[in-house]
Amino acid sequence: MLDHVAGLAPVLELKRTLDGREKTFRCQLIDGDRDHAVLLFISSSPMHVHGVDLPAGTVTFGHFWTGRFYNVYHWMDRRRATIGFYFNLSDETVIGDGRIEWRDLTLDVLALPSGRIEVLDEDELPSDLDATTRAHIGEGRQAILADPLSLMDEIERRSNALAGRVFGPAPGPGSARR
Repeated sequence: MLDHVAGLAPVLELKRTLDGREKTFRCQLIDGDRDHAVLLFISSSPMHVHGVDLPAGTVTFGHFWTGRFYNVYHWMDRRRATIGFYFNLSDETVIGDGRIEWRDLTLDVLALPSGRIEVLDEDELPSDLDATTRAHIGEGRQAILADPLSLMDEIERRSNALAGRVFGPAPGPGSARR
């Protein structure tokens, strides 16, 4: 099973939580610059995230911006169909050579093609969170929930433009996807 794409540069994604813990993910850079980068991750084993089954081989396009309140993981299956979008409220995003660092602000938003949109982990926000971070989270939540459909459409268009590097050429009109 394919778990990487030849010719793409390796990138380390470093996530820091509000309490200072760190988690790293080995990904590949599929596109980007210092302001917006798209990372590729292909799962080698199945995962279950907030009621969503992600089978082994799920392709994740991780979109990271230095100027937005969030990053987003766009999950696709092998037929190029969207499984879902997982928005992480974030700050302190730095896109560097071979590395992307960001701070996870706990609150997440799950958006599915079925129309399900769910704000997650709000109850896990620390009660002593500083006012500046709390305001940033509120603005980020609003940035996503104000018009989630157009945001999902923007991300899906960007991921689809890059999908050929992972899946090969798109099937032609009238051909069946497998």
